[in-house]
Amino acid sequence: MRTLVIETATAACSVALIEAGTVVARAHEVVGRGHAERLIPMIADLPNGGRADHILVDCGPGSFTGVRVGIAAARGLALGWGVSVSGFSSLPLIAAAALAASPRDAIAVVMEGGHGEVFLQCFSADLTPHADLASLKPDAALAAIGALPAAGNGVRWLAALDASLDLTEALPDAADAVRLPPAWTTLAARPIYGRAPDAKPTPSLMPPR
Repeated sequence: MRTLVIETATAACSVALIEAGTVVARAHEVVGRGHAERLIPMIADLPNGGRADHILVDCGPGSFTGVRVGIAAARGLALGWGVSVSGFSSLPLIAAAALAASPRDAIAVVMEGGHGEVFLQCFSADLTPHADLASLKPDAALAAIGALPAAGNGVRWLAALDASLDLTEALPDAADAVRLPPAWTTLAARPIYGRAPDAKPTPSLMPPR
């Protein structure tokens, strides 16, 4: 079975075709906020226009707009091609890539979370999570990871607090989905926001009945 992987949760935009555990085609660009313009052309440039038997999409957490662009494209293509779609999280993807590059017992993934916070999740070498995803201020994240090495696009916040840490700047890459255990690729294709919405409902001005 051939799988099209779509990843748009951060400043990077990437796609990959995976078949029988092998990446057969890939593309990765750092586009900033240009996901909507670049994603479909990147897919179209893959072999056979990216046509696959299944679509796997990054659901976040990450950029609100980027995540939604990727999920909308995945759902639309799945509907048009008559194929299945599922999701994965950007955090175990980063962990899998970091552990493949430098094997160790555990790693913390620290991603930009907005509003001065970071998304944090720690994983064992087999990608078992130590705890649920959390959105924390950098000092709280630093206390939570202890002596663990960390990777992600949010590690700059920790470097500003402790320059002696083992930190690796990293953005997710769709091709690294080949490293994810099956259990990490079965999420529903809907956004993982990772933190409460900023907008709050306006209290009703009408008196209770």
